[in-house]
Amino acid sequence: MQQDLKPIRVFLAVARLQSFAAAARSLAMTPASATRIVAKLEEELGQQLLLRTTRQVSLTSTGALVAARYQPLVEAFDQVRAELDREMQPHRGRLSINAPMAFGLRLMPGLIDSFQLAYPNIDLTIRLTDRLVDIVSEACDLAIRVSEPPTDKSTIWRKLCEVPMRAVAAPSLFARVPRPDTPDDLERRLCLSYGETMDGEVWRFQKGGVKRAVTAGHAIHSNNGDLLYRLARRGVGIVVLPEFHVADGLRSGEVEAVLPDWDLPSLWLSLYYPPYEALPPLVATFTDFFEAYLAEESGFAFQT
Repeated sequence: MQQDLKPIRVFLAVARLQSFAAAARSLAMTPASATRIVAKLEEELGQQLLLRTTRQVSLTSTGALVAARYQPLVEAFDQVRAELDREMQPHRGRLSINAPMAFGLRLMPGLIDSFQLAYPNIDLTIRLTDRLVDIVSEACDLAIRVSEPPTDKSTIWRKLCEVPMRAVAAPSLFARVPRPDTPDDLERRLCLSYGETMDGEVWRFQKGGVKRAVTAGHAIHSNNGDLLYRLARRGVGIVVLPEFHVADGLRSGEVEAVLPDWDLPSLWLSLYYPPYEALPPLVATFTDFFEAYLAEESGFAFQT
């Protein structure tokens, strides 16, 4: 493609500089080569493009038309080529990343800070949303997801680890209602439900071989885990959230575990990609750093 554009590039340089010698210097070639290339282009087009005198070179009307048509095309080609070149460099360029709200607010600041120190020439666009984005139509390079195991077969999912879930509530809640001993004791109105749809969230508890399912969301339902956690801290009800979301509150005592002897199914912490044939270098660079950061800095136990 570059060779195909060479005659056009030479012609545009001569037209811009109004000199074969000056154009040849700018393109690191001899004046004779520049003259020969433009003459061959004129021959192929069957049109004279340049008026040549001993003192200067100027465009014919046809040459002006050809220059006007080709200049933006060459510029657009060069821009695309430059963007592709940047993407193929593993340590330089821009990445667009999507992450869940709670995960992003708690863990991404430290991750981004460390990543920028390690890769100062990689720019980041971070979007936080709890909904599952359409990663192809929204032009996202990769997404971080905390979710149930995926069912979408058209994209790429890379499981990093399992994320334990915890049922928690403020101690003040149990100053006015009995503390439950089993899932059957949970008052549905006090179970704060998380989800995108209006269907109540189903909490699936297990203890040994005993299983119990509780449908939450009779009174309060939201698609934002931070809001539900803040409500739980105020003693409004009980919420089930990822452990990283409630760990600080459990340590400080502002919330306590509910039914601690009962297990809840873990979610997956995954990286979610468009259907790449192979990970682009920038995406691979972030993926490797992300895994190392979580393992070393955030205390995530990687269980594949």
